[in-house]
Amino acid sequence: MLRVLATLALALASAEGMRSSAFRRPVHSTASSIHASTAIAKSMPATVKPGVVTGQALLDLLEHAKANKYAIPAVNVVSSSAVAACLEAAKKNKSPVIIQFSRGGGQFLAGKAADNKDDAACIAGCVGTALHVRQVAKLYGVPVILHTDHCMKSWLPWFDGLLAANEEYFAEHKEPLFSSHMLDLSEEPLEENIAICKKYLERMAKINLLLEMELGVTGGEEDGVDNSDVDNSLLYTQPSEVYEVYKTLSQVPNGMFTVAAAFGNVHGVYAPGNVKLTPEILHNSQKFIKEQIGSSSDKPVFFVFHGGSGSSREDIQYAIEAGVIKMNIDTDTQWSYWDGIRSYEAEFHPYLQGQIGNPESPIKPNKKYYDPRMPMRRAEEFTAKRLGEAMADLNSVGVCP
Repeated sequence: MLRVLATLALALASAEGMRSSAFRRPVHSTASSIHASTAIAKSMPATVKPGVVTGQALLDLLEHAKANKYAIPAVNVVSSSAVAACLEAAKKNKSPVIIQFSRGGGQFLAGKAADNKDDAACIAGCVGTALHVRQVAKLYGVPVILHTDHCMKSWLPWFDGLLAANEEYFAEHKEPLFSSHMLDLSEEPLEENIAICKKYLERMAKINLLLEMELGVTGGEEDGVDNSDVDNSLLYTQPSEVYEVYKTLSQVPNGMFTVAAAFGNVHGVYAPGNVKLTPEILHNSQKFIKEQIGSSSDKPVFFVFHGGSGSSREDIQYAIEAGVIKMNIDTDTQWSYWDGIRSYEAEFHPYLQGQIGNPESPIKPNKKYYDPRMPMRRAEEFTAKRLGEAMADLNSVGVCP
């Protein structure tokens, strides 16, 4: 049975930059929007259970998001503390969540002093933390998607290592370790980009992994990806280009794929007016692909909104109306984590100037104040709060039982 997922990570604004992801399934009528949390919770597919979701359960969750007009927040993490913050927010708000890793984040997770020959540390950090997420995710009672972020052509050894880890895990557990991975070959010619993605998708389809590919260039800079000087014309994807990707990758049996289509998005946070977005590309792509494939659905493609930090609620809601089912939030959660630490230091500054001595007594110990868990916990609380706000914007609060 052909399962084709094409997610358009359309770069709607801001921060890390927006990319969109979309997946195609057999044509069906779009369900009406359900705004009552209890109604949504009751309709969660039976295949979607607490813990990491892959394969059919992943598709069912994304289709549920589209039918009920909500999107799932995605966060890049670089520590188990950040993982805990994401899961806490998901549990408190009864929302699914996407936990993802960058190549640099993987190396950081393994330790900067670890041997990184052939991307060994980048791979080990991602794999090790993914295993950690699998161990703890079920304890939070919500579905979790495990994903990795940008992988350009020169970083393919990292991608290959991740696929090998998935294949090994699949051989034992009959499902992949991760839910999905992203290839970012947007700097390559379109034909080469599509060809390489198809080659990898054919391999990934055998173990029920979803591929996210990028089309067009996201401006700005993030975690080793620097497009700050890119030609502005490359920031806007044409619907016909999206269709070429959709048409080719749809031919892969059992293939699940996402498409990151840029439309003026940039990485990082910018002052209002400094980024010109054209979200109409998202709507136009839906219309164009519908006409090309003869779909009876007005939204044959499922979109993902990458780089949601700093985006207005209006832009977010507009994207969801067009079928967005995922939004990336990185820069805002980086700030919230730091803001929590900053807040803790400001509150207890007099107790953090030495191991002994504080305003209460020159001989009183300060251990309970400088215990690393204390500021990290404040960071988790701030990040969980920020994610809760994002979940409200995305309409995902209360969608889980």
